[in-house]
Amino acid sequence: MDNKQIYKATLCFSIRRVLWDLLALLVWAGVMALGFFIAEKAADKGLIGLAIGGVIGLIALVFFLRWLSYKYKAGQIAMMTKGITEGELPQDVMGEGQKIVKERFATVAAFFAVTRVIKAIFNQLGRGISAAGRAIGGDTGGTAGDVISSVIQVIVSYLCDCCLGWVFYRKDVKATKATCEGAVLFFKHGKTFFKNMGRVFGMGLATLAVIGGAFAGIFYLIASRFPAVFDRLYVELAESSTKMPEWLNSPTILMIAASVIGGLIVWAFFHSLFIRPFVLVGVLRNYIQSGINDIPTEESFAVLDGKSEKFKKLHQEAA
Repeated sequence: MDNKQIYKATLCFSIRRVLWDLLALLVWAGVMALGFFIAEKAADKGLIGLAIGGVIGLIALVFFLRWLSYKYKAGQIAMMTKGITEGELPQDVMGEGQKIVKERFATVAAFFAVTRVIKAIFNQLGRGISAAGRAIGGDTGGTAGDVISSVIQVIVSYLCDCCLGWVFYRKDVKATKATCEGAVLFFKHGKTFFKNMGRVFGMGLATLAVIGGAFAGIFYLIASRFPAVFDRLYVELAESSTKMPEWLNSPTILMIAASVIGGLIVWAFFHSLFIRPFVLVGVLRNYIQSGINDIPTEESFAVLDGKSEKFKKLHQEAA
């Protein structure tokens, strides 16, 4: 199966996620609106009620998305891996994906224990680059290291997904050992992975301009029909103890800022669910194929033991 076929076959996971995400966002917006109107009517403190409602809704949203990632995102990566390594997918892609996830990670806690370790390893390696830059070139080297580290943070999520794909591929190996192998793969075959970065950043910027820009304009047109709401919010912000940025000097600017933020949220939403999986298939294919041709050995684990305490600890547990 080629990348496009795998993407289309696994798109059902994204569609299911988008339906649930839309429902979750509507509930969150409803909780925020309820908090605003209750506080506005009761104590003329609508902004405070909006913030409280937002925090309550966000906490509930985080727990919901945690379960969703286990159920759908992991299933999608499992099926992408199966399509890449076996060249075919079953008719019931959704059911098979969820079955594989449950077999590999019996509980949600087990799944997130592995993903937390993966993120910690790659984040620690990123911080190490910044430190090395400072040691070599002082502040200038540190700045260069920080820039490189920032880029790494952008692609850490891809690394984590690829490593998770490797864990699914190595189904006959303990998850902890497979995670170690996945981290080593990136270190040994980093050039293979970075060949995909043009696609990652290019697609990201292009979709940001098109999707984010379009929805920012739509939100502004909608917001401009309710100027009184932004007049009131601007007054409450000005009267609050929070220091506003100098550029936020009128209700109109507040309206534009809110529209841009709305556009960014929508872009992140669609990019995560539809664009990113398309890019991920190609990145994942290169990553897994490099590993199949050169499966990491116990000796290769020692290379990362001195570079990441998180990796060393996981390596010891796997042993």
